[in-house]
Amino acid sequence: MDAAARRAAILSRLEQNDHPVSAAALAREFAVSRQIIVGDVALLRAGGADIAATPRGYVLPRDSAALLRTVACVHDREGMARELEIMVDQGCQVVDVVVEHPIYGQLAGQLHLSSRYDVQEFIRSVSKNQANLLSDLTGGIHLHTLRCPSEEAFQRVRAALDEAGLLWKG
Repeated sequence: MDAAARRAAILSRLEQNDHPVSAAALAREFAVSRQIIVGDVALLRAGGADIAATPRGYVLPRDSAALLRTVACVHDREGMARELEIMVDQGCQVVDVVVEHPIYGQLAGQLHLSSRYDVQEFIRSVSKNQANLLSDLTGGIHLHTLRCPSEEAFQRVRAALDEAGLLWKG
């Protein structure tokens, strides 16, 4: 398979999946290195493909009637799991995390977490990699973009975050 055909096959594979597909899994599937896949995805993005990289792999954002909303939160490292669980328990997908850095401006990390399993895997990855959180840069203050099935779901998230002491009120 030549490179152009492989890139088309990668895009097709992502279109067929609702969940992230890791570069390692794609590398095994196409019998190339992970770095080749990373390069292929970069070229697909340069060609206009809307491919998001999440901690669990690549996804194509889905067009849907769901509402995109932003919520401001504040917590320490121990509050992260509770915050994310509150969001997914109300049926919302946590699309990203965003912080406002004094030097670099807005910094964002793609998450695409939709279930408690996704949250647990994310927490496990943070722990395994001893990763710093973006919110560590801002004293715990950060934003999340949520994809919610309804305005009511978003309001339930806000109320639950407020009750848990995780909603930032500025």
